[in-house]
Amino acid sequence: MSETKKQHKMNETEQMPSRRSFLFIFWVGLGIVAFIEFIGVVTAFLLPRKKKTKTGDFGTIIEAGKADKFSLNSVTAFIRGKFYLCRLEDGGFLAVSRKCTHLGCTVPWSDKEKKFVCPCHASAFDIRGEVISPPAPRALDVYHLYVENNIVKVDTGKRIKRSGFRTDQVVYAKKA
Repeated sequence: MSETKKQHKMNETEQMPSRRSFLFIFWVGLGIVAFIEFIGVVTAFLLPRKKKTKTGDFGTIIEAGKADKFSLNSVTAFIRGKFYLCRLEDGGFLAVSRKCTHLGCTVPWSDKEKKFVCPCHASAFDIRGEVISPPAPRALDVYHLYVENNIVKVDTGKRIKRSGFRTDQVVYAKKA
């Protein structure tokens, strides 16, 4: 080989990094990226999240309205709160879940029939959420509610599972 060809070949090898050094740089770079991602995940896990909920949304306390605005033996739907406010014949209130206890379908209130009827499998519930006709295994769930200054408030943060209706689940407005 001529002298110029050897020199030219030496210059090429000096300029090109070896495969080993290229792979080393590549793996170090990947390691740095993975470490940065790991730090980001740990930071996101440790920092508290602030839940942005608007007043009147599901999972918050919802003001349903004045107690005397709801007529006896009536059901009022609260779509955003995912519950029905039931005013019983004796004047008591129940906040009943819209989800059927069979498969979770939304049960609409039939004012004509005076019952909740599930469109999925025809389970039926009375105004208190009690099962009238199966396949629903238990009564509709309820939410905690209270009456403060004649205003009915429902806490939709936690659904209360129940096997049946009990009189202690009914809340009454205090007479002024």
